[in-house]
Amino acid sequence: MKIRLGIFDSGIGGFSVLNSLLLTRTDVEVIYLADVARNPYGEKDNEEIRCIAIQISDWFREKKIDALLIACNTTNACALDILQNTLNVPCFDLINSVSRTISSNSIGVLATTATVKSSFYKNCITKTRSDIKVFQQSCPEFVSEIEKIPINYEKISYLADLYLKPLLKRNIKEVILGCSHYPLIYEILRKKIPSDIKINDPSIALINNLNDNFYPIKNIDKSHKYDHVEFFATDKIDQFSLKVTNWLEINKKITLVNLRRET
Repeated sequence: MKIRLGIFDSGIGGFSVLNSLLLTRTDVEVIYLADVARNPYGEKDNEEIRCIAIQISDWFREKKIDALLIACNTTNACALDILQNTLNVPCFDLINSVSRTISSNSIGVLATTATVKSSFYKNCITKTRSDIKVFQQSCPEFVSEIEKIPINYEKISYLADLYLKPLLKRNIKEVILGCSHYPLIYEILRKKIPSDIKINDPSIALINNLNDNFYPIKNIDKSHKYDHVEFFATDKIDQFSLKVTNWLEINKKITLVNLRRET
């Protein structure tokens, strides 16, 4: 029997969570929702994000999932309570999961504007350890650039220098990739961040949290099989299909959905 899991993001960022999941277990069926019509979430105001979260919750409730993997840091930061209170299934989130893995006292967070404004990361990290210093850096252009096909690596490199500069001046010891899109450019960021600074990928922490606290893992298969993954998008399904092929190297049917109409 397979576990039915929901994963959602505004676009391809959730691929980092999906891949971390499929690296650890095969006893799952995945419903992946990309709200392409309203991508990116990170520059929206808190009220709009919370309204979107209600629509997402209503949609997933009809899918009869066993658990929800919140693969969007912005929604995690601004509307976690809505997702937890609306869906009668366990919700595993990025921010709480990775905050438990912090091992030093000076942390840098790269995130969207909305996530930074919420201070959710800072509050989660410092609620049990007041000695930790958390420095947040908003990266307003990262998501839109990462979503492009083909991706402009020169532009991404320029933005990485721009966003990392203030954090690296703070003598940080760890960096959290506080948007699920950012692990997709991990190699670029790793080259620019000194090797003695640890980079935390919240998608890995989320899946470890899931595996530690949900159904036991039955088997491990590192071949990244997407046979039991269904993809849904709220707009531009042809473009999203290209992104699935580009990032995951698979061809899958993309089903168009309208969250506004279905709420």
